[in-house]
Amino acid sequence: MFHAAPSPGPKRTPLPPSPSPASDAPDPQRPDERRGRTGEQRDPFFDNAKYLAIVLVALGHSWATIKSDNRFLETAYNVVYVFHMPAFVIISGYFSRNFDLRPQRLKRLLTGVLVPYVVFQTAYSLFRIHVGHTGDRHVDLFTPWYLTWFLCALFIWRLTAPVWRMLRRPLPVAVGLAMLASVTPGLGGVLELQRVLQFLPCFVLGMCLKPEHFRLVRRRSARILSVPVIVLAVALGWWSVPRMDAGWLYRNAAAQDLGAPWWAGPVTVLLLFGCALLLTACFLAWVPGRRLWCTALGAGTLGGYLLHGFAVKGVLYAGGFEADWLHGPLGALVVTVVAAAGMTVLCTRPVRQTFRCVMEPRMDWAFRRIAPQASGERARTDGRAAGAVATPVAEQAAEPEAALAR
Repeated sequence: MFHAAPSPGPKRTPLPPSPSPASDAPDPQRPDERRGRTGEQRDPFFDNAKYLAIVLVALGHSWATIKSDNRFLETAYNVVYVFHMPAFVIISGYFSRNFDLRPQRLKRLLTGVLVPYVVFQTAYSLFRIHVGHTGDRHVDLFTPWYLTWFLCALFIWRLTAPVWRMLRRPLPVAVGLAMLASVTPGLGGVLELQRVLQFLPCFVLGMCLKPEHFRLVRRRSARILSVPVIVLAVALGWWSVPRMDAGWLYRNAAAQDLGAPWWAGPVTVLLLFGCALLLTACFLAWVPGRRLWCTALGAGTLGGYLLHGFAVKGVLYAGGFEADWLHGPLGALVVTVVAAAGMTVLCTRPVRQTFRCVMEPRMDWAFRRIAPQASGERARTDGRAAGAVATPVAEQAAEPEAALAR
């Protein structure tokens, strides 16, 4: 789906920088279509994947409040936490393949990632202070709290994307850095560098992926093979509940911080990376590739991600998760349904439009006017930067942050 339709006459080798007019996503230079106003221009597969993954995020945060003494829920929680954020990060890396330091893209990075980070880091800090009545009454923009770490990490990953493109073997380097981070205590405070580095291999892997890799996992054979893998993952999740510290799944601490020997850090990084890659492939194998009722919601996952934390923390601060019945099977079912429904509402267009001023600010007043590049020059620049065809679908989720794209 990423190749232009063949023209009649003798075959010629296509120019690498030329975008395909038959792409499933809009031209990034046409903002109305890029924002999804022409639905057929987007690839439904990625929008469906983003919606389903963001629902898993909401379920994970909700289950965390009631999973104690419920082994079934703890099993589901552990399995979901192995892959749901790595899936987001991999998709983010895939849509960052062509990111460079051109002014227009830097502007989008600042307004679509950095500004929302500053706004919501401040908002969550004030919410924690005045609603949660916590002892820490500081607003620290350099220490992400709760959900905001992802925007901070994405900002750093995107800025370093040109460096990873230059390296001959970027993935082994990224894995090596993650392993070093896992034996470096105290690294997770400022800018959540522990998470930035431990999730880095997922981002770099996404940058290395090509469209054919996603087509490979969408085959019927891949779906069939994923079934025993998922069954095995659930069995291992059940086994791990009383034996493993769930802190490993958050990737925000070194081995010494978790009371483990130093060598456990690099080993666990490799194991979690392999498991995350395998389960992400199984997850993507079952993502529908056609347009569904939830496809349009994939364009609003940024709002769902940044807003649902207020609901979860608000209920927690109010003691809403303390009822005994919530910790039983019926309570788990109710929390699951409410969390999925709530996230669905937060991804809708009205919510997106309401909060666009802080999630997608234009901020033209803050930047000098950027002269548009000529199409030929832009194509040559993209070809040199990416080393591959710069297709419009590669920009579908390069809106504020790829996996949680607007």
